[in-house]
Amino acid sequence: MQSNLEFIQSPPTTAEARREELVQGLLQPTPHIAPKFLYDVLGSKLFEAITELDEYYPTRTEATIFGRHLDEMAQACGIGQTLVDLGAGNCAKAARLFGSLRPSLYVAVDIASDFLRGALSELQSRHPQLPMLGLGLDFTAALEFPPQAGDGKRLMFYPGSSIGNFTPEAATAFLGRVRAAAPSGALLIGVDLVKPAALLEAAYDDALGVTAAFNLNLLRHVNRLLGSDFDVRQWRHVAFYDADQARIEMHLEARCDLLVKWPGGRLSRRAGERVHTENAYKYSVEGFATLLRRAGYSDSRCWTDPQGWFAVFVAH
Repeated sequence: MQSNLEFIQSPPTTAEARREELVQGLLQPTPHIAPKFLYDVLGSKLFEAITELDEYYPTRTEATIFGRHLDEMAQACGIGQTLVDLGAGNCAKAARLFGSLRPSLYVAVDIASDFLRGALSELQSRHPQLPMLGLGLDFTAALEFPPQAGDGKRLMFYPGSSIGNFTPEAATAFLGRVRAAAPSGALLIGVDLVKPAALLEAAYDDALGVTAAFNLNLLRHVNRLLGSDFDVRQWRHVAFYDADQARIEMHLEARCDLLVKWPGGRLSRRAGERVHTENAYKYSVEGFATLLRRAGYSDSRCWTDPQGWFAVFVAH
């Protein structure tokens, strides 16, 4: 049987560009590494494991909302469009929507190209009649689609509260680009809501240490990309909720005084000093609706779980 799947690395990101981005982040007064670098093959698998943890409520809560309201959402979004899955990962969330949304084409976009290829190949075997396109793309930097992505109506799908990795200002700009990529379509997006700090901190610092492994694996990935000599044993995972900023912060903290080297550069840290690896902003329903309007969406509707922990928005 002929495959109905195509994969494009578009645009290719050069090794030098990745190195430069990492170096620039590490040499800031507050060193940081962009969270997209968390998702190499192992990082993607570890994140899959995180979504199964008792403490990590977003995935199952979002799934509950979809389970209860998917038909309403499908009517609000429109049926039979190109479904563009931003940060597709293992593609499982989008696959659960196929029956109701009946997409004409599935476009899966993720920076972790190798992981995405495997996920799409497996998904195509289960849905051989649905045309699929994989894009290995850092969509946070550029959101341009090749001709194979079609020129019809697009439903942009961004689940799992990943929008929280952006500052509110950057989220507004990013969603403006998303809207420009689907001017006659719609956006279907998951948003984590403000809740007690204890619930939030447990979700990002679980008892089994899976999130810690996910964060620490970032250093192994950076070593491969940068030629650096981070020693994972010298670092610990730190996560906490900043109520003033309404965000979870993840850091890697030095366990001892240390020096990290790479060709042409170095980073020294005293014991207790940190490298910032991720933010996860939390919103109120009203606050995120306002953000959508600022991004250029004129109409939105949302659904939440009974506890008010999570929201799914449809915006036009």
